[in-house]
Amino acid sequence: MQVGRKIYWDKATGNVLVDTGERSGSVRETTQEEDFAAYQALAERVPDTVGCLQLEYGQYTRDFAECNSYRVNLDTLELEFSYPGPGETEPTEPVYRKPLSVEVDELKAADIENKQAIAELTMMIAAPVGGDGR
Repeated sequence: MQVGRKIYWDKATGNVLVDTGERSGSVRETTQEEDFAAYQALAERVPDTVGCLQLEYGQYTRDFAECNSYRVNLDTLELEFSYPGPGETEPTEPVYRKPLSVEVDELKAADIENKQAIAELTMMIAAPVGGDGR
């Protein structure tokens, strides 16, 4: 059995309160009521002030490993990650963005669309104008 992580977040700020982590093996999915009883950060809260995102097992694994912070975007209700800059040694103010894994998938799809458009244009240019070859 594999259980994806649950991200509990503050509905007023988007800040993460609890990340349950991923679990596998002899595990079971817990209810939100059980999580509120098990995690002190949730037990101290009024449930209506807390949001929950349920992720699939393995979802955003690389993003979680490479980020230095994450939160929930209050407009989209989706996770946003902050990643350290190249060679960054000192902590800086986080800059949040959609998961890099999602951005890479979007860029791959755009690249395929561009290649198809270029191929179609190339075929149009190579095709003779008119029926008699002039």
